[in-house]
Amino acid sequence: MSEIAASEPAGIGRPAATGAERAWRPPSYWPFVVPAVIVVLAVIVFPWVFTLWMSVHEWKIGAPTTYVGVANYLRLPNDPRFVEAVWHTLVYTVLSVLLPLVLGTFAAIVFHARFPMRGFLRGLFILPMMATPVAIALVWTMMFHPQLGVLNYLLSLVGIPPQLWVFHPATVIPSLVLVETWQWTPLVMLIVLGGLAAIPAEPYESALIDGASIWQVFRYITLPLITPFLFIAAMIRMIDAVKSFDIIYAITQGGPGSASETINLYLYSVAFTYYDVGYASAIAVVFFALIVVLAAMLLYLRQRTQWSEIQAGA
Repeated sequence: MSEIAASEPAGIGRPAATGAERAWRPPSYWPFVVPAVIVVLAVIVFPWVFTLWMSVHEWKIGAPTTYVGVANYLRLPNDPRFVEAVWHTLVYTVLSVLLPLVLGTFAAIVFHARFPMRGFLRGLFILPMMATPVAIALVWTMMFHPQLGVLNYLLSLVGIPPQLWVFHPATVIPSLVLVETWQWTPLVMLIVLGGLAAIPAEPYESALIDGASIWQVFRYITLPLITPFLFIAAMIRMIDAVKSFDIIYAITQGGPGSASETINLYLYSVAFTYYDVGYASAIAVVFFALIVVLAAMLLYLRQRTQWSEIQAGA
């Protein structure tokens, strides 16, 4: 009997635990969790709570704060410079996402094929994204020079008249997108290369047996299978492009005039040139909401695409 009783599971044939035994005891892992919680609260939560608090106050450096409610937010639609900055941000973001996606996908397909010195050429291709933004901005500023820049020299070789590039309001944003595309197309290529490496060889072998063309193989096999990787690349590029600051500021400072001023640059000007911290905080909150909305749209499209793929497979 003693052996049977000893082999019984806990709680069977045993008296119920007393109140003292049921008393709550702090988990043993708390000493390891508390420092991380403190860091998160200090680095992430507190700055955003403080930003929200500042956005409902009128606060200029050197002056006392005054509670104004949503007045700072109501100023935004009536601020032509802010509305223009939103438009510049959207145009810059769309172009800075689409062009690297197209060129990066093409480059990934090229570098996925086997040819001599493929690894060396891959290494050369990814060098732009390793450079620091300020160094890139300085080099491209010299290249954009209307008289001394190498870009206009190259255009003259094919009979195209010189361009003003970042020195004209009509061409400044496309010129900045050119820099962004040059730097971040390799990142898209690496992401898509990972997707291409995960595709099995059997669908391609079947397509070749059926006599499919190169375009048909890409359209009906490669593109659907790398679509999840394209969405990942698009989300990374979108978040990075919409908050781009360093390259734009180093090349144009938002100029000429305000032709290349994005939300980030306008926020910087309001906070550190005009010292209107309350209004700048409202811009920061709206800017964060814009990033969340754009990311949510990409996630929604990704889910819809995944559901369509499942339905088509069924």
